[in-house]
Amino acid sequence: MPDGLILDDVRIARAGRPLLAIDAAVPPGEVLTVMGPSGVGKSTLLAFVMGDLRAPFTATGRAILDGRDLGDLPPERRHVGLLYQDPLLFPHLDVAANLAFGLPRGGGRSTRRETVAAALAEIGLEGYGPRDPATLSGGQAARVALMRVLLSRPAALLLDEPFGKLDADLRARTRALVFDRARAAGVPILMVTHDAADAETAGGAVVTLG
Repeated sequence: MPDGLILDDVRIARAGRPLLAIDAAVPPGEVLTVMGPSGVGKSTLLAFVMGDLRAPFTATGRAILDGRDLGDLPPERRHVGLLYQDPLLFPHLDVAANLAFGLPRGGGRSTRRETVAAALAEIGLEGYGPRDPATLSGGQAARVALMRVLLSRPAALLLDEPFGKLDADLRARTRALVFDRARAAGVPILMVTHDAADAETAGGAVVTLG
């Protein structure tokens, strides 16, 4: 079975009524964009892959990641990163600690500090480690949330309208950061969006629902 993320005949229903059907593969380092209006099940599809599908939704089919059937695993063992439109930073941790939370366990304290400092520099927030997340602008918080997910080294990355609240210039730069990093690391991305420019920048296959 090939590496990457495979959606094998996935069918999701809401209260017993069919909502969506998708059969697709996302090779390592590539992006599958799922588009469609609100209410067609885009975010519900991500919840299925994450293992967080809740009533009244039900699903059949399989999500397979690098040959592993994710249906056999709890969410915390799926190694899937999820980035929302809202950053969802931990308010009780400073910016550096938010990023450090994403790092895999292990490694010395100084190495972890250096990794966090390099990550902040990469997203243009050098020196922001001690800051309270509440003091960040929306764009800054979005970049911190993105880097926290990337530092966790996910085996797959799910994007739920992640660029929607950024201004045009920052949106373009953040898209480039996400897609370039994913390609370099060979991480498959499943992105749901309303924005055709997201799909165009991603450059991969597009599935339109609804």
